[in-house]
Amino acid sequence: MRPVRTAVAGVVLGVLGLAGCGQTDGAATSAPPTPAVSDTAASNGTGQGAFPVTVQAGNGAVTIAKRPEHIVSLSPTATEILFAIGAGAQVSAVDDQSNYPPEAPKTSLSGFKPNVEAIVAAKPDLVVLANDLEGVVAGLGKVGVPVLLEPAATKLDETYDQIRDLGAATGNTAKAEEVADGVKQKIDALAAAAPKGKSLTYYHELDSTPYAATSSTFIGQVYNLFGLKNIADEAPDAAGGYPKLSAEFIAKADPDLIFLGDTKCCGQNAATLAKRPGWSGLSAVKKGRVVELDDDIASRWGPRVADLAQAVGDAVQKAAN
Repeated sequence: MRPVRTAVAGVVLGVLGLAGCGQTDGAATSAPPTPAVSDTAASNGTGQGAFPVTVQAGNGAVTIAKRPEHIVSLSPTATEILFAIGAGAQVSAVDDQSNYPPEAPKTSLSGFKPNVEAIVAAKPDLVVLANDLEGVVAGLGKVGVPVLLEPAATKLDETYDQIRDLGAATGNTAKAEEVADGVKQKIDALAAAAPKGKSLTYYHELDSTPYAATSSTFIGQVYNLFGLKNIADEAPDAAGGYPKLSAEFIAKADPDLIFLGDTKCCGQNAATLAKRPGWSGLSAVKKGRVVELDDDIASRWGPRVADLAQAVGDAVQKAAN
């Protein structure tokens, strides 16, 4: 597919399997003494993890010798996670798409066109990224920089795992556990409170082309928790997860709810939808059931996925009453 913005591109690249070369990062200490493993990392009693630690990432088992203090994040989602788990002070540089939280040290570094020399110039003792593009994992490994590849999550459990991975890798195990558990509990509570048996249909728009996301995608699975039926699942090219829908297809499906994930990138809202040929007659438009999402929250798989679930839950509650 042809996504039009980098946030969407990050999700699609991850879902399509650009999850790294599967190698073990060679930037760790040689033969570390019985390192802890990320899922069961030992605690030193202060909420900081024990080092050395080995984290199972998209690029294999990565051993980190000591608590990193100069982290470079080339993934907006990883940046959000790092700050949420209390590792913000350890982050020295983030990529040009990392816009949250506002205090993140944004630079011109790119996660989509990574440059090994530019990354190394930032003097990182840990690099976190979502996609192994331009041979960046191998390139950083050759110069001894530890790399954690944390690809786009395909299910919510992977979000929780990545939060814990980054907690172990940065020495913030206790806070990471707290964040992961908190996100899961909030989403579970929202899903449990959703009205049952309403059989509401929906359309989630990625961009104004318009591309959609099916139930098989990460974001589609969030909607599944609320018992919603995705109209994009019936599209001719739905197998890829991100079909391009025609105006005629959407008009015929006439979804009960429309969620816009392109409000910032493409300036879309309820008013612009109503001006599209044939869209003013859609039930969701006429009944005020167009939900304007924050693009970033709708395209990242970090802690703010709970905010996405809240927006979906609120819309379902409103539509069911």
